[in-house]
Amino acid sequence: MLTLLTFPAGFGDFSLSPFCSKAAYLLQMSGQNWQRRDLNDPRKTPMGKLPVLQLANGELIADTWNIRSYLENQGADFDAGLTDGDRATAHLLARMVEEHLYFLLLADRWANDAVWPTLRDAFFAPIPRPIRVPITALIRRNIVKALEGQGVGRMSTTEQFTRADADLTLIADRLSRRPFLMADHPTAADASVAPVIGGLRDGPVETALTRRVRQDPVLSAYVDRMRETVPV
Repeated sequence: MLTLLTFPAGFGDFSLSPFCSKAAYLLQMSGQNWQRRDLNDPRKTPMGKLPVLQLANGELIADTWNIRSYLENQGADFDAGLTDGDRATAHLLARMVEEHLYFLLLADRWANDAVWPTLRDAFFAPIPRPIRVPITALIRRNIVKALEGQGVGRMSTTEQFTRADADLTLIADRLSRRPFLMADHPTAADASVAPVIGGLRDGPVETALTRRVRQDPVLSAYVDRMRETVPV
């Protein structure tokens, strides 16, 4: 059986990480038999991050795009019925969300002083409370520094919201015409996009971004529809 090494569940989603939730959606959509194994420390994994797919022979496959490729080589077709143009659009939507909107979600959680204490205690619950604050402060500092290097961390919170709002408006426009991004059923693009939208909606503390998604009936219904259609 396949085993998905993942961060634990949190804030109503399969995992605290949208990428772990993405991998779970792909596994479920592939029809493979699989199980989860929660980890809190990914430093010993091949890329030092989660998710990782462990095969029955012990081989480890890191990164969701590599996991997707493995499942497709096993026969899964996540984009069945899509034209070449549709597949290109789906790829671009996934990249937009994973390489842009995700980092705005990350900034809203890790760089926001109002959110950080709640996020810290959920994400690092296994660390004893007396040492949790100093240990996690270093982790947070490294992530905030990475966000600055990526560019999102150099923006004001107003600019971050404006950037996110543009992406969310585009996604909602597509979803106003169909139940899922590319078809009347979930495809690979939904596995990438829905977890990030859900992460924005179900944040541990209300922010302008969480309100933006919660108050959008199209986006909020989409998150619920994906969870109901592909239960993980």
